[in-house]
Amino acid sequence: MPENDPTDPFAELYRRLPDPRTGAMDATARGDEAAGDDRPETPQPPSRRAAREARRAQTGPTPASGSDTRDEAAPAAPAGPVPAARHTAPAEPVSAARPAAPAEPVPTPRPAAPAFEHVARSSEQPAAPRTAAPASSAREPEPARRSSPVHDREPALVGVAAAGGSGGSRPPASGSLEDLFAGRASTDEVRGAARPPRRRRRTGAWVALAIVLVLVGGIVGGGVALWNTYGERVQAFFGAGEPTDFEPGMATGEARVTIVSGDTGESVSPKLFEAGVTKASDSLYRYMVENAVVFTFQPGVYRLQQQMTSAAVLEALGDPANRLDNSVQLREGLTLDQSLDVIAEQLSMPREDLDAAVADPSQYGVPAATLEGWIFPATYDFDEGVTATDVIGRMVQRTVQSLDQAGVPEADRERILIVASIIEREARNRDDFYKVSRVIENRLQPGNQETFGKLEMDSTVQYGANELGSGSVSTSTEARNSDNPWNTYMYPGLPIGPIANPGDLAIDAAMKPVDGPWLYFVTVNLDTGETVFTSTYSEHEQAVAQWRAWCAENPDGGC
Repeated sequence: MPENDPTDPFAELYRRLPDPRTGAMDATARGDEAAGDDRPETPQPPSRRAAREARRAQTGPTPASGSDTRDEAAPAAPAGPVPAARHTAPAEPVSAARPAAPAEPVPTPRPAAPAFEHVARSSEQPAAPRTAAPASSAREPEPARRSSPVHDREPALVGVAAAGGSGGSRPPASGSLEDLFAGRASTDEVRGAARPPRRRRRTGAWVALAIVLVLVGGIVGGGVALWNTYGERVQAFFGAGEPTDFEPGMATGEARVTIVSGDTGESVSPKLFEAGVTKASDSLYRYMVENAVVFTFQPGVYRLQQQMTSAAVLEALGDPANRLDNSVQLREGLTLDQSLDVIAEQLSMPREDLDAAVADPSQYGVPAATLEGWIFPATYDFDEGVTATDVIGRMVQRTVQSLDQAGVPEADRERILIVASIIEREARNRDDFYKVSRVIENRLQPGNQETFGKLEMDSTVQYGANELGSGSVSTSTEARNSDNPWNTYMYPGLPIGPIANPGDLAIDAAMKPVDGPWLYFVTVNLDTGETVFTSTYSEHEQAVAQWRAWCAENPDGGC
């Protein structure tokens, strides 16, 4: 128990409580001065410790550590008569129920144990009776009291430690105020019991850990999103991305690329990639920008190699030996008029000669009013001095060859070319070619109660209104109101003739439409060619809304 500690907030309380070891109270706490003037005044020791030593000397021997000082069944053993002259104040009983010990002669007193000791009697040696020390002995100088060590006793801890180690019946201290008042706990233990449980601190640590994890996850997720968005640009800026050009020495094989009037590096780059010449669709254009290359592209067909570097491509395009003067390359989807323009430019042939060559389709065995759809898209090489009629005749024969390979009966050639030309202009991806073919066949069915036999194809309406080359997939109001045999919004069934030059894929799709219930389709993304096929008008309207949203976000996308 703390003794006269000025920082102890319970010091005053200790002074007013009985000593847990002897049961005696401080004289000042009992109020001896109020008991009467006839009581002999006990000199006050200099400290509470000295006062308890004095009381021990007056009350007799201290019980052994193995017995409880509050045990009522075992009265204190008589220690012999005590001379009256030795007492300055009557001795108090240890317990109210314990009878006073008879006075007996007391042997020579031994030095008292310090206040923080609980004297224990050895189990092997009987304890010698302790006599009450005179009051004057409590005031001996400190060195004199410590000069005679106690050899048959050992100090014992007090409070919680003493209770646990004495083997008595005292319950273990719990750190409560009751233990504090009874002397089984110290003020430090009581303060420790009032501390918040560690579980709260553990909960706070888990909360802090969760917050840190959320922040780290947000940073990582944001970094991944930024890298997905700008990673290629960052790599390109630092030159750490995947190379967009083939390595020198990899060129092999042969490829042909057609350059038309007005072509630039930006428009030629995709042509080179599609022909297998360059590694990426923008390889040549990026090379020209990064190296500030100025190059004028001359129209014509050029013989190149596959897997070339951009620098080698520019060198080959600038060499007249690689230009094929008698070659023509036509792409899919061109109209007859557009095809004649390309032929005239690439072969340096007068346009009037070509117009005269296509005036009579019957000379080529074509049972149609025009050769629209019969000029097959491909690459052609001609000998020197070739005529316009030879050129057109060879292209028509190439169309017949494709029709025969697809298994088209001769009587159905014109009809298949009409369907194939619509597919060529409407479909974007390979699988969509066969779905568009199915939509055309479903709309032409007599029992169709959705479109009543009308194709309602924008490509046919634009062709009839001369808007097919306008660069827009939408049909103007004027085109829809135009009264011509290609207006499939106005007239049911197929138009009277093809609208473009179909390739092998479109002809095959016209012959083999895939199974499906679709009656509508719309390309909702003109960049990727994503097309939505539906069976009802309400579903089609939802797809149209999706297409309009894309057009709003891409005003220059060709809507």
